[in-house]
Amino acid sequence: MDTTTRTRTDAEPAVAARRNGPQGRPGPVAAGWPALWGGSLLYALTVLLLPTGAPSVSGTFQGLAAVLAVGLLTGVLRQRPLLALALTLTGSLMLVVLSRDVRQPDRFLAFLAADIALGFVAATRTRPVVLAAAAVSAAVQLLTAGGFAYGPDRLVAISVVALLGMVTAYVVGLLVRERREHGAALRRQAVAEAVTAERLRIARELHDMVAHSIGIIAIQAGVGSRVIETQPAEAREALRAIEATGRETLAGLRRTLVALRQADPTGAGPASAAPVPGLADLDRLAAATADAGVRVEVHRSGDQRPIPAEIDLSAYRIVQEALTNVVRHAATTHCRVTVEHGDGELLVEVVDDGRGAQHPGAAHGFGIIGMRERVALLHGAFSAGPRAEGGFRVAARLPLPADTHGPAVAG
Repeated sequence: MDTTTRTRTDAEPAVAARRNGPQGRPGPVAAGWPALWGGSLLYALTVLLLPTGAPSVSGTFQGLAAVLAVGLLTGVLRQRPLLALALTLTGSLMLVVLSRDVRQPDRFLAFLAADIALGFVAATRTRPVVLAAAAVSAAVQLLTAGGFAYGPDRLVAISVVALLGMVTAYVVGLLVRERREHGAALRRQAVAEAVTAERLRIARELHDMVAHSIGIIAIQAGVGSRVIETQPAEAREALRAIEATGRETLAGLRRTLVALRQADPTGAGPASAAPVPGLADLDRLAAATADAGVRVEVHRSGDQRPIPAEIDLSAYRIVQEALTNVVRHAATTHCRVTVEHGDGELLVEVVDDGRGAQHPGAAHGFGIIGMRERVALLHGAFSAGPRAEGGFRVAARLPLPADTHGPAVAG
């Protein structure tokens, strides 16, 4: 089967569903035809009976009744506004022509129904179609006024009222159209921003997850290759570290891929059941970094309470990326990680005594950018740069929700 045939075959169920609805029930297109034809027939009968069935009724009543009869054309106005305009113009013309009391100008009120239909046309159709519909409506109304106004004064008054009605309907329809298009543009912009934000989130997650692991693997591989002949035990230890880091990285990538493929928008499926790293895993992260040759001191202070998962993950990723930069760029064997649970905020700090201003990680790559983006999304404060006393410092202050820093609950 070629691409064209497959595309047509895949599109047929959607078309059938739109026409027939789910489970064989009539869809909006199929179910709309009875309302269209029924409403059109009832409107035509109503407008025809007004001058013929009740000839003694005043022209004002007949005109207003014809306007109210537009309610019968609700489905037509929404789906076929041009048909509704044709019906209302025809019905209004019939009411004016068949009226027994031709001297009453009030019967021209029936053309307000045509103005309503013109407003729907202006709100839903393209500008050339709207202009053509407005020209036809103006021609019918003005010619009808010229033929049945009976007197120059009445002709001028009826023509002015008719033009005002059409202009008002046209302007209102255009305003409705512009508002709808503006709303659609805002929705498209929101979707585009959401897609961009999701792409950035995935890029940050993949970068923070893979960069740290690859850095450790590269260092361990280098150590193993240098000591494989002279120190076999050390080489085996390096290989075990590479294997453990690789498995952990694969598990993290698998979690990310499952989350991306997860169809449930709430995330309440297998993806949400997978463990997500957090500050509780800092000791394991410190041990992996130590295997790469950098000893990490982890200091915790403050009232340690459960924090939201998003903040917990972001704090962990910030520490992870900072340690990756220390391993790859700082040329030091020691660094310090501080996690402080303060009053309404979480402070995360990574300090090393390495090359400081010569720290390449501060100027190249996406690590610092990703950390800054994570903190900005949580409305926190971030700083990264060399220290005056030497080395490099990465610090992030993340605000905590009110319910995470209140008094402890016993039990």
